[in-house]
Amino acid sequence: MSQLKRYDEEFRSIPHVIRLAARRFGDRPALVEGERRLSFAGLEALMLRSVRSAVALGIEPGDRVGLCGPNSAEWIVAALGIQGAGGIVVPLNTRFKAGEISYILRTSGAKALFAATSFLGTDHIAALKEADPALPATATTVALPGPRGAAGLGWEEFLALGEASDVSAAHAAIDRLGPGDVSDVMFTSGTTGHPKGVILTHGQSLRAYGWMSQEYTFRASDTFLVVPPFFHCFGYKAGWLASFLHGVTVVPLPVFDAGRALEIIERERVSILLGPPTIFHDLLDHPDRAGRDLSSLRVSMTGGTTVPESLIRAMKKDLGFDIVLSAYGLTESTALVTSTRPGDGEETVARTTGRPIPGVEVRIAAGDAGPDGVGEVLVRGYNVTRGYWDDPAATAEAVDPDGWLHTGDVGRLDPDGNLSIVDRKKEMYIVGGFNAYPAEIEKLLLGFGPVAQVAVVGVPDERLGEVGCAFVVPRAGAEVTEADVVAWAREHMANFKVPRQVRFVAALPRNASQKVLKHELRERFGSR
Repeated sequence: MSQLKRYDEEFRSIPHVIRLAARRFGDRPALVEGERRLSFAGLEALMLRSVRSAVALGIEPGDRVGLCGPNSAEWIVAALGIQGAGGIVVPLNTRFKAGEISYILRTSGAKALFAATSFLGTDHIAALKEADPALPATATTVALPGPRGAAGLGWEEFLALGEASDVSAAHAAIDRLGPGDVSDVMFTSGTTGHPKGVILTHGQSLRAYGWMSQEYTFRASDTFLVVPPFFHCFGYKAGWLASFLHGVTVVPLPVFDAGRALEIIERERVSILLGPPTIFHDLLDHPDRAGRDLSSLRVSMTGGTTVPESLIRAMKKDLGFDIVLSAYGLTESTALVTSTRPGDGEETVARTTGRPIPGVEVRIAAGDAGPDGVGEVLVRGYNVTRGYWDDPAATAEAVDPDGWLHTGDVGRLDPDGNLSIVDRKKEMYIVGGFNAYPAEIEKLLLGFGPVAQVAVVGVPDERLGEVGCAFVVPRAGAEVTEADVVAWAREHMANFKVPRQVRFVAALPRNASQKVLKHELRERFGSR
């Protein structure tokens, strides 16, 4: 068993990770983007410039700042600058539309925004200014990365802001940070359909992902191709943060393309690759795979949906991984609750999410478990959120007085303590690694004039694991097609939320309390 180490006690804050890494790993490569190479010493220097500039921009301790951009060195440097100044990062999904982003920025009270101005053809700052002209966050904006666009400052202009201040001021700001300080507010949608901001601290992330990366055998000779987006804990905390703790080189990938990923794995001798099952299916199925040298691949973890044992075997045999693991977590638990361990058999990795991480308890809710031991999963430990931002009622509903987080997931524990997730009490489903929440999607779809009533359920999909199917009751006299609904959805919501199928019905099945009977809708889908 690995020796237990408290990374929160040693590293204290996320920006301090970079300072220690610069001392330990110096000129070793920290970040690689194409021909660009940035050493750990170079990353520290950029971070200190970013901290000084964030202070000059007016970011003060406790201020929330939105961050919306693709995986890149600039995303990391911006986050470190915000946090180093004492601010709180609010990561934003780059697939969200302006209305979705505006809601999060208003709810969090963000005073500034760093955002991409040309990612996938979208200038997020221009779109926000048009959709919500009075949004406070758009008063102070920085382009991240790329052209200035509608931003108040370009990236280099931002970095120049702090040049008048001494570097000692940046060090002093970082020194003031401790493990108990809030590092980020990660927004996740609940069954009410309203996104909620999960409050997480520097110490929670350092302790959880320091343990994970040590257990997963991360080392300074490794290179990690980070595919999951940085706005998610999978890309941010299990990705670049976990890597920098151990001197691992990070290669950010803005948009996943299997062919491009195979080329990078070969060229950069990538050894670590974590992500949802979708990416591994795509790599295995790509026609270029056989011609690429993938012998450097060593460590992988996949999760977020059911993982077939055949995929685990193929990842080892055909992609060459030595270690393949699975894990479970939700944003409210710093996205890490249980994990399998190196040496676990393929059946354990495929059929369970492993055992609780050190310092965390997992149990099935008393009185909730059926005769087969299945019931709601409860979690207690240092990883549990302090609460939802400015939402004490939702916090009290999620975390009970004894500190147990009610996950809304239904599972069972086997005799060895391995957790299996068997259903989702909250009706969430997962599309290619992205959480999709029916209530939120339904509220959006009701904004489409021809839709009178709608219910969305997750249904199986061979490639993505699950996708949405919308059961729609049209308005009287309205003429609407499946293509009309899908086209409207694509214009008004993130792609992973868009229902892939639409069924028109005369009425939605309901019980005596008028609650929609979604199990009947799933049965209808299967009987088609």
